Amino acid sequence: MTVVLDASALLAWLHGEVGGDSVGTVLNGAVMSAVNWSEVVQKSLHKGANVEGMLGDMVEMGLTVAPFTASQADRAAMLWQQTQARGLSLGDRACLALGLELAAPVLTADRSWIGLDAGLDIRLIR
Repeated sequence: MTVVLDASALLAWLHGEVGGDSVGTVLNGAVMSAVNWSEVVQKSLHKGANVEGMLGDMVEMGLTVAPFTASQADRAAMLWQQTQARGLSLGDRACLALGLELAAPVLTADRSWIGLDAGLDIRLIR
């Protein structure tokens, strides 16, 4: 089964955080928006990680980084009004847009997504 990963979920796995183990079990076959991949790289750099070759390593483990398309951009923008009270970022909405496009569950560590009625299966990893 394909799942869509939010940056927070992959970061939890990469940094050995609580809930990260559940990401490891679905990594092979998972999909992530290029917008969220950018967040993963930026936050990893901020923590002092060596990101050289990280994308290749993730692809070898079965992760697909999907381009952010114009239709996803439209959908992410349309989600803004529904999600603004929760403070969801463009990256969050890009993740949701990909999940909607693929009709796939979305894994996140972001608790502000709890109870969000976006028309897809949102799963909290912790």
